[in-house]
Amino acid sequence: MSKAASLFHPKRLNLSGFVNTRVIRDNNKRMAVEQHEPERQALRYMIRNTSLPGRVRAQAQLQLSQMHSYTRPTQVKNRCVASGHVRSVFRDFRINRFQFRMQALSGHLPGVKKASW
Repeated sequence: MSKAASLFHPKRLNLSGFVNTRVIRDNNKRMAVEQHEPERQALRYMIRNTSLPGRVRAQAQLQLSQMHSYTRPTQVKNRCVASGHVRSVFRDFRINRFQFRMQALSGHLPGVKKASW
């Protein structure tokens, strides 16, 4: 098994809550982005550096375009860790609005209570 193949199929998952294939795929993307971010930054710097020869910049651009799509930060989507939904996810809690409401009313979110004035 090659190094690239093992990157996208981890044996140990650090997930909590609801798990389906989309949540697993999103977790794999997050790990790949985190692991390859320094390399991507270096290539982007080389591409933008006008003092370097054109050939070096073109090679850097080619390397960047040939990297796996999972290494792009734009591929990462905010998903609800409780239900796996994508829409209306609160970043601070990483859960969608319905799960937020249910967990807040049941008292599972510390410091959150129903407003009354």
